[in-house]
Amino acid sequence: MKQFQYQRASTQQSVLDAISKPGTKIIAGGTNLVDHMKHGIIAPDKLIDITHLPLKGITPTKTGIHLGTLALNSVVSEDPLVLQKQPLLSMALKAGASQQLRNMATVGGNMMQRTRCTYFYDTTMPCNKREPGTGCGAMEGYNRMHAIFGASAQCIAVHPSDMCVALAALDASVVVVGKKGQRHIPFTEFHRLPDDHPELDNHLGKDEMIIGVDIPDNNFAKNSYYLKVRDRQSYAFALVSVAAALELSGTTIKKARLAMGGVAHKPWRLFEAEKFMEGKPVAEDTFKQAAQIAMQGAKAYENNAFKLKLAPASIVEALKHAAGIV
Repeated sequence: MKQFQYQRASTQQSVLDAISKPGTKIIAGGTNLVDHMKHGIIAPDKLIDITHLPLKGITPTKTGIHLGTLALNSVVSEDPLVLQKQPLLSMALKAGASQQLRNMATVGGNMMQRTRCTYFYDTTMPCNKREPGTGCGAMEGYNRMHAIFGASAQCIAVHPSDMCVALAALDASVVVVGKKGQRHIPFTEFHRLPDDHPELDNHLGKDEMIIGVDIPDNNFAKNSYYLKVRDRQSYAFALVSVAAALELSGTTIKKARLAMGGVAHKPWRLFEAEKFMEGKPVAEDTFKQAAQIAMQGAKAYENNAFKLKLAPASIVEALKHAAGIV
């Protein structure tokens, strides 16, 4: 590992000053960044530690809940306010990683983690995300874990987060700050699709840092479910995951929210399927039709064609659980 400088930030402004210089990376829990440094994927000149900044709070707001960027995944998942108002987020967090990692991982760090594609981690293999212009090893390689939505000729990797799938479904927004001030980015627009620049993971400016996430109030608490299909029960990334949330009026679907993980370069929100379900009855047939709508545009590769059947089946299963008709 390359030698680097380390600085503990005492103010938000000191962080912004530091990251404006090339070669500087923010570190908090470090559960993903340190892996990248060990594998030789990145070699920063300087790390700036933000763990002592007052950004760990989980607080009610006039319109919902604010999660500080340094709030630990384990703490968020057990917070009474989150459990009461946004249980879908708690379910997703508990489905992610191991308890030890959740005890270190932060909200902001979870959002900023990069793909777990094996070709990205193997520096002997071509990877446009790691080194633009070298090619995509997964395209003609072993691509069982890879995307069926939103991929490009440059990259077919998937985003690994469970937390982010739930936040995408819950209409959250990312609060970021830079030298030009503070702004909010809709969560569904924070992460990028690969297109011709898979090395760019999100729309965070180089001189900006995440200070939190805002989740608006909703009426989904009673009818939410997070389904994660994986190779083993503990500490495995999703083959397919589904965040499902429903607001019901009797047996009629008033509002619906759906997002998927393990299928795209970013949390994949299923807007058209949501619209279809609004005003429809709670029924397995409704959910099956929504799942078929959700799969429009899906494209498989040699080793992940099974996702074309697994994904719609997972959508139906998650919606049935959310609706309480299992």
